[in-house]
Amino acid sequence: MGDYDEDTAFLGQTGPYFWVTFFLLNTVFVSTGFNGLYIIFAGATPKHHCLIPDVNLTEEWRNAIIPITEVDGEEFRSQCSRYKLDIVKNLSSEGYVPGRDVNLTNLQQEACLDGWSYSTEIYQSTIVTEWNLVCDNQWKVPFASSSLFVGYLFGSLISGQLSDRFGRKKVVFMSLAAQCLSVLLQSFSQSWKMFCIIFLFVGASQISIYISAFVLGTEVLSKTMRVLFTTLGAFLFYCIGYMTLPWIAFGIRDWRTLLAVLSATSVVYIPLWWFISESPRWLVTQGRVVEAEAIVRDAARRNKVAAPPVIFKESEIQEIPAGRKYTMLDIIKFKNIRCITLMCLLLWMSINIGYFGLSLNTSNLSGNPFMNCFLSAISEVPAYIVSTLVLRVCPRRILLSVFLFLGGGVLLLIQFIPETVQQVALALEMTGKFGFTMAFSIVYIYTAELYPTVLRNVGMGVCSSAARIGSITAPYIIYLGTYDKVLPYILMGSLTISSSIVNLFLPETLHRDLPETVEQMQECQGPCRRATKRKCIQNGATHNALSQCEAKSEVETLNL
Repeated sequence: MGDYDEDTAFLGQTGPYFWVTFFLLNTVFVSTGFNGLYIIFAGATPKHHCLIPDVNLTEEWRNAIIPITEVDGEEFRSQCSRYKLDIVKNLSSEGYVPGRDVNLTNLQQEACLDGWSYSTEIYQSTIVTEWNLVCDNQWKVPFASSSLFVGYLFGSLISGQLSDRFGRKKVVFMSLAAQCLSVLLQSFSQSWKMFCIIFLFVGASQISIYISAFVLGTEVLSKTMRVLFTTLGAFLFYCIGYMTLPWIAFGIRDWRTLLAVLSATSVVYIPLWWFISESPRWLVTQGRVVEAEAIVRDAARRNKVAAPPVIFKESEIQEIPAGRKYTMLDIIKFKNIRCITLMCLLLWMSINIGYFGLSLNTSNLSGNPFMNCFLSAISEVPAYIVSTLVLRVCPRRILLSVFLFLGGGVLLLIQFIPETVQQVALALEMTGKFGFTMAFSIVYIYTAELYPTVLRNVGMGVCSSAARIGSITAPYIIYLGTYDKVLPYILMGSLTISSSIVNLFLPETLHRDLPETVEQMQECQGPCRRATKRKCIQNGATHNALSQCEAKSEVETLNL
C-alpha cells in the first residue's frame, strides 16, 4: 500500500472530523477506568470478628469472648478466633466475671465456628462478607484480583488477531458489549469460583477495548492528533474513569448493585456506533478501497475540504513484498536483543507491580478508602500531562530511571513514618503513584523506540506479557501486608530501585531514527557489548559506524 498519510494529507491535521473522533474514542477509555478497578471496593475487607450466636451469656462475657491481640503496639479484637463457647457459657451461668474471677489468657480458644460479624460502617456488603473470605480463606481475595489480570493476558493475545480479521470498530463495540454482559453476570455470582471465572472475561473484554480503540485512534487520526491521542488522550480519559469510580462506590455500598450500575454505563456507548468510523487504513489492506474512500470523503466533507477524484490509486494497492519473517525466537538468537529484552522485561514487570500494587492497596490505607482511591487516581493526571511535555525534550533513559527511583524511594521511606502522622504516609504513597504513572507512560514509547521495525510488534508483545505477569503478582504482594504492613512497600520499593539501575544499561533513543533492521538497532551498555565492540575496534570501525558493525558482526555469527 502507498503512504496513507500522503494520500489523505488534503484532510489537514485538525478539523471537526478529527476532533469528534478524538473525543468519542477517548470516552471509551473512561469505561476501562472504573470497570478495571472496582475490585478495590467489591473486594474490600471490613472490620470483623467471630460471630457470637444468640445464647445465654452475660453482657460482660459477650464483650470478653473475643480475645484481644496486640499488633504494632495497638490492641485489636481477634478476627479469627474466640474463646471456646462451651467454656464461656458455663462460666457465665455460674456467675463468674471475666478479668476479675477468671484469667482470660488461660482459656482455650477456637476458630469462628459460627461465622463472622462484619462492620457495616463503610460497606454494606462485599464479596468478602458474602462468602467469608477472611482468615483461612483470605487468599481468595488476591486470587480474584489476579483472575482479572489473567483475563488481561488472554485478551491482549487475541484482541489483535480479532481486530485484524474483523476490523477495529467491530472489535471495540463487541468488546464493550462483552464487558457490559460480563460485569452484569458477575453481579449475580452465586459463589467465589463463579465470580473469578467471570472476572476472566471482564479482564479479556476490557483489555480488548483498550487495545482496539487505541489502534483505531492511531490509524484514523492525523499525525498531529495521533500524538496527542497516544500520549495524553487515552491515558487521561482512563484516569477520568478511575477518578469517577470512588464516587460511584461511595453512593453504592453494596457490591452487587455497584457492579450492576457499572455494567449499565456501557449502554451510553451504543449511539457511538453511528459516529465512529472504521479504520480506512485497515479497509485498504483488506482490499475494500471503495469503503475506505467513502469514509475519507465523509471526513473531507466534515472538515470542509475538497477531496481529489481518486484518493487511493489502484497501483498503490499491492502485496507487501516477501521477506524474512521474524519471530519470538529471534529475540533469543541475537545477543544484543536478548540483553535488551531481559532488561525491558524487568522494567515492565516492576512498573506494573508498583502501579497496580498501589492502586489495589488504597482500600487498606488509613482514612477514608473512597477519598484515598480518588487521590490515588488524581495523582495520575499531572503525571500524564508532565510526561507528554518532557518526552519531547528529555532523554528517555535518564527520565525513566529518575521516576523509577522516585517511585521506589518513597515506598521504602513509608515504613519509617510513625502511625501518628498518616497524612505524611498517604502523601508519600501518592508521590510513589505519581512516579510509577510517569514510568508507565514513558516505558511504552521507550520500548517501541528500542526495537527495530522487523521485531517491534514481537518485542512489545513479549514486554506486554511480562507486564501482565507483574499485574497478576501485584495482589499477592499487597496480600503480604496482612502479615506485615510494611512488607509490600519494601518489596515494591526494592524491585523498583533495582530496575531503575538496570535501566541505565539500555541505549538512549531521543532524537534518533527508529531502527528498521536488526543491524540498525542500538547496542545495550555493559557486558553484552564489550566483546563485540573490541572486535569491531580491532577491525578499524569508526565511532559512527561502531553500532552497525557490532550488530552486523552478531548477525554474521548467527548465520554461520
